[in-house]
Amino acid sequence: MDTVQDDSYGDVSRETSDIPHPRLGDVSRETRAADIDEDLPLAQEAKRAVQVLNPGGGAQLPRPTRRRIMAVANQKGGVGKTTTTVNIAVSLALHGNRVLVIDLDPQGNASTGLGVDHHAGVPSIYESLIDNVPLHEVVARVEGIPNLVCAPATIDLAGAEIELVSVVARESRLKRAIEAYPEELDYVLIDCPPSLGLLTVNALVAAEEVMIPIQCEYYALEGLGQLIRNIDLVQAHLNPKIEVSTILLTMYDRRTRLADQVEQEVRSYFTDKVLQAVIPRNVRVSEAPSYGQSVMTYDPGSRGATSYFEAAQEIAQRGAKLGGGA
Repeated sequence: MDTVQDDSYGDVSRETSDIPHPRLGDVSRETRAADIDEDLPLAQEAKRAVQVLNPGGGAQLPRPTRRRIMAVANQKGGVGKTTTTVNIAVSLALHGNRVLVIDLDPQGNASTGLGVDHHAGVPSIYESLIDNVPLHEVVARVEGIPNLVCAPATIDLAGAEIELVSVVARESRLKRAIEAYPEELDYVLIDCPPSLGLLTVNALVAAEEVMIPIQCEYYALEGLGQLIRNIDLVQAHLNPKIEVSTILLTMYDRRTRLADQVEQEVRSYFTDKVLQAVIPRNVRVSEAPSYGQSVMTYDPGSRGATSYFEAAQEIAQRGAKLGGGA
């Protein structure tokens, strides 16, 4: 039998020269190929999609020890309030939490993002605020997400600010509507309009927590002090339980130094209230509402969906540590 000289291992027969190199061990080609495939971008995206969608339907995120009512507020427009409300709500609902979204913005964007009808004539949150219609009579179930319901906003809500002026106990109309809701809930997320009028005041009186999405740009920090002062006023005179519990950084662009500076400033001021999860600029997040969906269902493997899921995880973990109470 012919032999060949190998400087490292001495005489090796031609018949055995196909044996895998010792440094590779006995791993088969199929196993090595599978390991490589798991690192491919498409495989990673598929794994993220499964995690976000939770097709098994099990309760993957812990439920809070008591119902959490959170107003998602920031008087500056375009910072991601509605996007945050919709995607956090869908994330929590997909993983075993019972969630009610209240669309308090007359534009009705949260209703659009959840695929809920909100044209003129549809029962909406307006009827609950002005005509005392029970909240459970105006909510609509979100298609494909069993644990999620939405109280939509119609154009009628645009006149509610004026109509509420002469109403008795005008600041607590929403609070009473939520308290009378007959079904058990883990989360109530209120999407506030980009203003500090009576609708936002109703949300702050009804809620115990405020979530503030902050865009990672300089202008987003302007006016934030006014929002905090208004929350303090509501706390002093109308709702002593209200507090800013959650800050979420949105539209983060890691390519810019400004985004990093804004993040550092926000984290230094609000400390542990700021979620570790940061929402990046992502085209899928912007596209999803045009299809009447959240990014969680539109493209669950995208970076935007993954980031919102991570934010929901943090919120749920904090909720599981809350003390008892009503």
